[in-house]
Amino acid sequence: WRGYEEWPVRGSREERWHLHANGILSREEPESSPPDEYDYDPKDPVPSIGGAILMPAVYGAGPRDQRAIEERQDVLVYTSEELSEDYTAIGPVYVTLYAASSAPDTDFVARLVDVYPDGRAMVVTDGIIRASARESYPAPGIIKPTQPTFIEPGEVYEYVIDLWATGLTFLEGHRIRVEVTSSSFPRWDRNLNTGEDTKDSSRSVVAHQRIFHDPESPSSVTLTVVES
Repeated sequence: WRGYEEWPVRGSREERWHLHANGILSREEPESSPPDEYDYDPKDPVPSIGGAILMPAVYGAGPRDQRAIEERQDVLVYTSEELSEDYTAIGPVYVTLYAASSAPDTDFVARLVDVYPDGRAMVVTDGIIRASARESYPAPGIIKPTQPTFIEPGEVYEYVIDLWATGLTFLEGHRIRVEVTSSSFPRWDRNLNTGEDTKDSSRSVVAHQRIFHDPESPSSVTLTVVES
């Protein structure tokens, strides 16, 4: 355990890791590349596996292995090289996504994962944002209540996904990973991708999602780090 007099921790700093083509996560700036794509079908949502320990026990909360869901076609995975030294993150975590959808409303889920040398992919923390609520959460820790604003299908929007905070040392030889998808059920309700009120309609459509990682649309994860 560590104890501190201030929060965020004095001397901590933000470091940004960028999403790149071919599933790479790196602190280098992204180069021009086509977006990654997947289809999100509300009738076949990504199941919740582990996560925040405040969840009910039925969800199997905590640091659980994500490899089963990483094999799905609707989960994008971005992984760093092996760390050459311990890397300690203590503080807020957030993911900035530049994304487009074929739907008028949809969700985006981001997950921070600690990849062990033996291949285990243990969830650290995660978060979600609803496209129509993006203006209500303009930055981590900031809530600005607004009316839902639907998106224009095919247009690229910036989404800031608050993964709350963590305190973890990624050990030497481990890798840092970010997963991107559009559901984690039943922890979070499915978005049916129609923009219709789910109290009045159960109709759903498949959303085609595009995640951008280029100089104009640099998707990334931001970690708050301290000296190990």
